Amino acid sequence: MVRRDTLKIFGIGLLASLLLVQSGYGAEKSIIKLATLAPEGSSWMKTINTLTAEVMKKTENRVQFKIYPGGTLGDEMDMLRKMKIGQIQSAALSAGGLSALSKEIDVLQIPFLFQKYEEADSILKKMDSLFRKGFEENGYVLLGWSEAGFIYLMSTIPISSVADLKKAKVWIWEESPMSKAIFDEAGVKAIPLSVPDVLVGLQTGLVDVVYAPPTVAISLQWFTKVKYLSDVPLVYLAGGIVLKKDTFKGILPSDQNLFMEIFHHHLDQLKTVTRNENREAIKVMTKQGVKIITPSKEQIDEFKKLSTNAMEHVIGQTFSKKVFDEVTSSLENYRKGAR
Repeated sequence: MVRRDTLKIFGIGLLASLLLVQSGYGAEKSIIKLATLAPEGSSWMKTINTLTAEVMKKTENRVQFKIYPGGTLGDEMDMLRKMKIGQIQSAALSAGGLSALSKEIDVLQIPFLFQKYEEADSILKKMDSLFRKGFEENGYVLLGWSEAGFIYLMSTIPISSVADLKKAKVWIWEESPMSKAIFDEAGVKAIPLSVPDVLVGLQTGLVDVVYAPPTVAISLQWFTKVKYLSDVPLVYLAGGIVLKKDTFKGILPSDQNLFMEIFHHHLDQLKTVTRNENREAIKVMTKQGVKIITPSKEQIDEFKKLSTNAMEHVIGQTFSKKVFDEVTSSLENYRKGAR
């Protein structure tokens, strides 16, 4: 009898404990500080504002956001450092920043890897689980993919060949091993600057050549200081939003599902918007007097050869040969019609 009563009391106590844990799980509001280079008014910021507002509404403000736009917290590497020490919990990053959390993502930044957007979509879908695993191993959750589009060279002097590039003062994004490998191969002495400092670099003549998707050049006002755009899409620039894993795990499981659904939905829509805007952005730049430079096939082949030689030094140091082989093989199959 005593044993039965003891077990009964133990069972009630265990049930009460479980109920307390369930009611307390995520009961306190989670305030997520999210940083981005995207300036106010850009499609990226409009999307971030929309999706965070939806998350807050559907979680009944159990999850709240504080957004830091326009590089107010510094460059992407600054954001990564701030996430590491817990100053912020989330960031919208380009592939360059994302690769610091999942190194295999650097494979996406190989110049001339993709010929069109559909190829990038196919590879991201195929490699998604591998990339996500890399984030989780480093303590982060990928909330969704998006992109900035294809990168073009823009300059204050005409650039149509590797020889032209060697004569110019070329900007390089700080801590960008892929760009460094290419410029080293070309014999270009690049000038490292953080993204927020590039506009001043163009204004003062510190740099002649920058590179970015057209929409980025417009949103950051770089297009007001350049005179030429070289009409060769060099690199596909993927993007995404990451959140610290411990922050994500501190949210109710039902809210986690909402989180992922809302971010995926809006960031997927943003891709379509970005692609349309990049096409329009080139038109806007030409109307503002930016001249389009069209390199010859021989000059483009020279750029491609330069890139191929540079990548031989990079494979195995940033992304692995295994991932490189998987991506290139999948691309080959895609181009043959396999899906």
